[in-house]
Amino acid sequence: MSDQAEPAGRDALLSVDGLVVQFPTRSGGRRRTVHAVDGVDLVVHPRETVGVVGESGCGKSTLVRTILGLTQPTSGSITFAPAADDGHGGRRPRERDAQMVFQDPYSSINPRMSVGDIVAEPLRVQGIYDADGPAFVRELLSLVGMEPEHAERYPHEFSGGQRQRIGIARAIALRPRLLLLDEPVSALDVSIQAQVLNLLADLQQRFSMAQLFVSHDLSVVRFVCSRVYVMYLGRIVESGPTDQVLTRPRHPYTAALVSAVPASEPGHKRERIVLTGDVPSPVNPPSGCRFRTRCWRSTAECEQDPPMSGDVENGFACFHPLGTDQGPA
Repeated sequence: MSDQAEPAGRDALLSVDGLVVQFPTRSGGRRRTVHAVDGVDLVVHPRETVGVVGESGCGKSTLVRTILGLTQPTSGSITFAPAADDGHGGRRPRERDAQMVFQDPYSSINPRMSVGDIVAEPLRVQGIYDADGPAFVRELLSLVGMEPEHAERYPHEFSGGQRQRIGIARAIALRPRLLLLDEPVSALDVSIQAQVLNLLADLQQRFSMAQLFVSHDLSVVRFVCSRVYVMYLGRIVESGPTDQVLTRPRHPYTAALVSAVPASEPGHKRERIVLTGDVPSPVNPPSGCRFRTRCWRSTAECEQDPPMSGDVENGFACFHPLGTDQGPA
């Protein structure tokens, strides 16, 4: 699925420009600021699947929650291309444009509600649940591989994979143009992961949706995404076509992530890049390049202004990219 073509020059469905998300915090009696997302640019085109990867705490989840509107940005802009028709004679709200599938399929749904009510909830919130609603809910359940009669049952009666299917049914109820997927298969068994990923691909084709796929699993990202953004401590450090970025990484952080993935070919060993030092705190990030405190290629230049990635869809933010004459110590 990662070989999806990206027509040159087509308009963006989602544009994120200079997004900054900061949270106030207090430590030791002092007011401080958590720099969760710091100047992120990102583009998603219609019908493509774009990945965002990075270690836990890098800001991936905050990024997608802000795109959805669950978290308010400090600065920057999030723009959806106007819909041709919202179907209800007015401005299409963001909830109709984008919906999310969360990591934990149980905590993201109300255990006191029936499956039918869970799937119907977005329709009711938008005021578009009518006499045909029950039949539409049963149709949605069938689309995600559930039985229509499951609408009368409750979440605790289902497995984790089935609960994630319920969450997906709820997410597509409003026919969003963009599906935000925050680690949607990380809590599932490997065999179930493949089923859910194939389901998401089928639904994407059926409804012509774009997908923004957040994950720490590079193998999954390589399988489902046509382009990928690599995120470190609130900033994008590399972006481009998935095969290019994960096969020939230019940023040292990307190379370290790739080196940790087991080789797919039997007998082939990949040289592991072990990063030294701890991940800096987002309350007090390093000056200049944020990765410099763990990077074997860091120089005095990296301590000054942060390197810029250039083209938001194909670039890397590094003064000393891989492919030049420096190597690991």
